[in-house]
Amino acid sequence: MRTAIIGAGIGGLTAALLLNKQGHQVSIYEKENYLGGRLTFESNGEYRIDQGPTIVLLPELLIDILEEAGVSKDKLHLIPCDPLYDIHYADGTIYRKWRDDKRQQEEIEKTFPGESFGYKRYMHQMKKVYDFGTDAFLSKIFINKRDFLSLQNIKFVLSSQSYQYVSNYLSTFFKDQRLKHGYALQTLYIGGAPHQVPALYGLISYSEHAYGIWYLKGGYASLVPILESICKIRGIKIYREHPVDQIVIDSKTETVTGITVKGDFKPFYYVVFNGDYPTIDYLLPEKYQMKKRLTPSSGCVLVYLGVTERYSESLTHQFFLSEDFDHFMKQVVNGEAIPSDPSCYVFNPVAIDPDAAPEGKSVLYMLIPVPASINPSEEELNKLVDSQIDRIEKKSFKGLRQAIEWQSIRTPREAELDGLYLGGSFGVAPNMAQSGGFRPQIIHSKINGLFAVGASVHPGGGVPIVMQGARLLAQYFKEEGKKTC
Repeated sequence: MRTAIIGAGIGGLTAALLLNKQGHQVSIYEKENYLGGRLTFESNGEYRIDQGPTIVLLPELLIDILEEAGVSKDKLHLIPCDPLYDIHYADGTIYRKWRDDKRQQEEIEKTFPGESFGYKRYMHQMKKVYDFGTDAFLSKIFINKRDFLSLQNIKFVLSSQSYQYVSNYLSTFFKDQRLKHGYALQTLYIGGAPHQVPALYGLISYSEHAYGIWYLKGGYASLVPILESICKIRGIKIYREHPVDQIVIDSKTETVTGITVKGDFKPFYYVVFNGDYPTIDYLLPEKYQMKKRLTPSSGCVLVYLGVTERYSESLTHQFFLSEDFDHFMKQVVNGEAIPSDPSCYVFNPVAIDPDAAPEGKSVLYMLIPVPASINPSEEELNKLVDSQIDRIEKKSFKGLRQAIEWQSIRTPREAELDGLYLGGSFGVAPNMAQSGGFRPQIIHSKINGLFAVGASVHPGGGVPIVMQGARLLAQYFKEEGKKTC
């Protein structure tokens, strides 16, 4: 079975390995000269740091899928982050998150007296949501919406109240607004906002405590060359700098016949699209293009810094929240300008990996959520970046400004040029109307033989979840194969 995969992101590479194990003759076509998509590095030669994802969640899921694809877990050097991270509030409060339950409750009582009981209730309830969500949503393909809106699913969502938005849901457990924000900010991992994302996504913050936050030695993007090497060993063909012009459809049978690359037709029985899903329209005849415009996730301004200070005593992951975090998030998803008082996430890998930067130096990554639509002037961009550098220097990274010797900045417009839909950094937004059965699915609804994986496709964004989508695709092929035997 000749199968083409368009795009060598983590979803495409994982799908390639899984399908290859089933006997598919897989060819990957990547438009860039590098593999990994969002999972790549930003570098100036001396300094190197993850360009995209940095926080490794759900390590057991990650390892399980890789082993299923034929990648031994001994090829990965995963290091636990303990403590998980610090949250710096505008009023000077610092809340430290731990994986250990007893230590976390002590931290809550010290920082937010009287709130530990609500935390225990929250973790107890979210375990139910996590277990149900993993089985009912992360492990299923929704070929039609009726499968998603099953009686069992509706009954659970209603009884658990996980239909509520994250912000409202957290109010049933916590009184202190700062603590609510501490368990709402994880919606940023998938480009959503707490007032728009259903509480089912609260399983992200639960998973941090239940399974920990991890770091892949060398950076998350170090996973890509591991997968590439195994693809080559197994005979999977990878074509770099080979953008696909068109997915070719037989109009009579509405079936994929292949793709065109640089003007040449390449016949394939199956095609798997691993670009940002809404951009598939550029490759399809007009009659198959989406009629409904999807909403992109939030965008972000990413700042990469190489500095002459060694920040080994500062935590690997830190969040610096706005004075009014709720208002900030509304500006991010509803506004069209740089937020007036942004929040910021900082990744400091030398705290856990001494080899992440040259000896005596550090490399930092700053992520500032912004509306995906912004196109800031150089003056506006510099003002934003400078304000956040000043902020994190004051709170956690002393002497930062004077120590900077390399700086690189990416905006939503660079993201859009790289193929991210309308500049959204995390796929389409994970709002109620674009989640579960309402999100683009792995199997194309009209075209036979056309499939998709990636952050904008169910089950959603985040590296392990995108890989889970690739596994669902492989499972579908396996089940279909049984039917034809």
